[in-house]
Amino acid sequence: MMTNAAPQPCLTLTSPVDILAAVPYLVGFHPHDSLIVIGIAERQAKVVARWNLPFPPGTLAPLAALFRREDVTEAVVVGYGPGEKVTPAADEARRAAASSGVTVGEVLRAHEGRYWSYICDQPACCPPEGTPYDPSTTRVAAEATVQGMVALPDRGALERTIAPAEGPVRIAMRRATDEAVAEIRAAMAAAADPDAYARRFVAEGLVRLRAALGAHARGEPLDDAEAARLGLDLTVIRIRDEAWTLLHESHAPLWKDLTRRLEPRFCPPAASLLAMASWRAGDNVLATIALERALTVDPRYSMANLLMHAVQNLVAPAIVRARLPTPSELDAAMGPAQAPWLTPLTALLDEGRR
Repeated sequence: MMTNAAPQPCLTLTSPVDILAAVPYLVGFHPHDSLIVIGIAERQAKVVARWNLPFPPGTLAPLAALFRREDVTEAVVVGYGPGEKVTPAADEARRAAASSGVTVGEVLRAHEGRYWSYICDQPACCPPEGTPYDPSTTRVAAEATVQGMVALPDRGALERTIAPAEGPVRIAMRRATDEAVAEIRAAMAAAADPDAYARRFVAEGLVRLRAALGAHARGEPLDDAEAARLGLDLTVIRIRDEAWTLLHESHAPLWKDLTRRLEPRFCPPAASLLAMASWRAGDNVLATIALERALTVDPRYSMANLLMHAVQNLVAPAIVRARLPTPSELDAAMGPAQAPWLTPLTALLDEGRR
């Protein structure tokens, strides 16, 4: 499941073919085995939600709260796949809209180059065998392309945009990570006071984090050593939470870069930060994929699980953002750094050794 705020470019939709042509640009890829619900208010798309098909009954329960929050007055439903998958989901979407007082303007099913309308029963315009269509040759597709909107071939193509880097990039990052790990191991072994070392580690990590955000703001990429060390820093919750409190939508490219470049076992914090930045920017497709990436590496990673729960329940990003503490509040709540703060890091260092 994903939700997505409507993109800024404006597309005018006047027919079922227009709707089918627009959906891939609204979700970022050409969907398959999916249910799409577009919420409209004042003749503009306010939200777009997508679910994989099939799904269990009750999956669309959060829609009512979403419709109320966004003042949705009309909905368009589009299902992709065979009738046995789409029809039960489309029916549930129609019931959810009706229970919220939302008018359903159109309900479509698209499959293998044809579409059917659940609203229209006139054979002249909606024949039982379906209506052929080609979304790539429409006016809407041309307008979307001109306005810089992108529709990747499928969800897998979007997943690959944050897949682990390979080739020379991976070799260089593995070398930089090994060097950073060796440096930390040596410093830990030499530390007479583990708590004092933890305080120094956290203080220096916070400086590196802020330096990375500053470099990103200036358009300067992190080199391999900087990226590898920041990846290790972010395993410490206090440093990761600093990044969370300072997070802005514009930080997404930085966290996307680290999600791809970091050695996989170190990627969950960066992937979760990418998810949060993407979610806040309205790109919940990428947010969901980033969270899946984090949870594949570490199914128990708490930040990723928290955000996934929020995304799946169509929670507004502003609700989470309003509850985030400031860095000073983090200091007051957590107190001085202690040696146990480094436990997640040392566990990953040991995992790499194994």
